[in-house]
Amino acid sequence: MGYREIDTDALPPQDRFDWWREAVEQGVAPTRISSEDPGAFGGRAAFATLGPAQLTTMAFSPLTSDRPAQLVRRSDPETFELTLILEGTMRVTQERSETLLHPGDFAMWTSSRPYSGHAMGNSRGGLSHAVILHLPHRLVPLPRTRIAELLARRMPAHSGMGRILAQYLRSVAEEAPGFDEPTAQRLGTTSIELATGFLAEQIGTQERLPAETRHHLLLAAIDTFINDNLADPGLDVGAIAARHHISVRLVHHLFRGRPETVSATIRHRRLERCRTALADPALRNLTVRAIAARWGFCDAAAFNRAFRTAYGVTPGKHRSAALGYRPLHGQPTAPARQVNDG
Repeated sequence: MGYREIDTDALPPQDRFDWWREAVEQGVAPTRISSEDPGAFGGRAAFATLGPAQLTTMAFSPLTSDRPAQLVRRSDPETFELTLILEGTMRVTQERSETLLHPGDFAMWTSSRPYSGHAMGNSRGGLSHAVILHLPHRLVPLPRTRIAELLARRMPAHSGMGRILAQYLRSVAEEAPGFDEPTAQRLGTTSIELATGFLAEQIGTQERLPAETRHHLLLAAIDTFINDNLADPGLDVGAIAARHHISVRLVHHLFRGRPETVSATIRHRRLERCRTALADPALRNLTVRAIAARWGFCDAAAFNRAFRTAYGVTPGKHRSAALGYRPLHGQPTAPARQVNDG
């Protein structure tokens, strides 16, 4: 898989901005980058090739990026640049649209038209931070006239497909250095499907998506719903079906290609949360039963059996091994056993 990182920290301050500008222009569509204070500039970036897509993560000092018509004519990768702002604020302009972005917002522009962006940093004086998914035009099966409505428009990522896509891109960006080629290809395909679903949701054209893509998006939404509701003892296939307005049969059908059933998936994720919590020193004041209940296990005996079946050890022994039998602060240790010499 193609992956590279760049960082200005290893360079003398006077060389950092020029080096960054040249390096970034090689990784994305040609642009003109400027800074009001090149001597104080700092930045880092990572470029990951995910099959037909590319994912870029960037952190940088305040700057302005322009792509005028002459650069568009010179070279055009014909991509949509779908950008998630993680830190800082940014103003983006394309055609007659302009928007101001804050952390947790998506925005998109196309490499085929002139655009301008101005990153203003964050309120603490730190670097702006963004994740950019470069989507080939030909792989987004939505009407171009409708997609044009989304260019340089703020799209919040706090709910629906936006939230799902944002979580997914953050995860992929963190794990990207370790991907092999087949994994990168698979994740690239999924990234395009989720991004397409998000854009379709924004313009109300979900029905234009292929049936397979709609099923994948529905499964992604179900996964998020399960993770968000693991603490609810009532979480089951019926609750999932009701929340997504589908039949129980369809829920089972969606999971048919997975190694675990719906019920097994819920149980496994709950057990993983419990295992992590039992090993957390900050939660040592909670009983095993309380931790089990926190993650949806109402029957302590059933939880103990499920935990032992999954991990080969009881919850109590797992906790003792993870915490090294260390007592709570201020709690006396067990008295030493007396030995009879006589």
